[in-house]
Amino acid sequence: MSEQRPLAPGEAWRAVAACFLTTLPLLARRRVRLPKERLGMRLCFSDGTSARVYRETRMGSGLAKDPCTLVVEFRLRLVRGPAHALFRAESLLNTPLFVGFPGFTSKLWLAHDECDRYRGVYEWDGQERAEHYARSLWRVLALVSVPSSIRYAVLPGLRRDAIIADPGLAESLTPDDTAAWWRIKGTA
Repeated sequence: MSEQRPLAPGEAWRAVAACFLTTLPLLARRRVRLPKERLGMRLCFSDGTSARVYRETRMGSGLAKDPCTLVVEFRLRLVRGPAHALFRAESLLNTPLFVGFPGFTSKLWLAHDECDRYRGVYEWDGQERAEHYARSLWRVLALVSVPSSIRYAVLPGLRRDAIIADPGLAESLTPDDTAAWWRIKGTA
């Protein structure tokens, strides 16, 4: 498992623009779903933090043919206290920044944890597609986040919901890294 760096600015912004243009017809045709079944579920991580699911976004069944779980983490620069609620409400407007990326299937939006860090836990169709998205997203996050807080982990061959149900599935990826910030330990 390797943590990557952002794409070159021009490449990243072209990818984000293409995503945005692809998303508009998806929204118009009502292909994007906001299921409610997982709302309120709390994910616990091996670094001792936990966060509540406040939204899920899904395309179709939300299942990938070549499954890959992607976990993204960041800390917003100027958001503290009650401003977190405003960010969560506003974040729905960010949907066009990811739904149209090739390979997107579903995303769990997690509220800030005990360290004010936000996470997105995705299922993606294809490891390379997930990495391309994460490296492009980095440029968007850099506009509003503490730069050193942006990171991601790609877990190839694993479905997001399978890792949530059985956290031991990710052990084989990095067995020595039991306190990894991205490692889901369970639900509460």
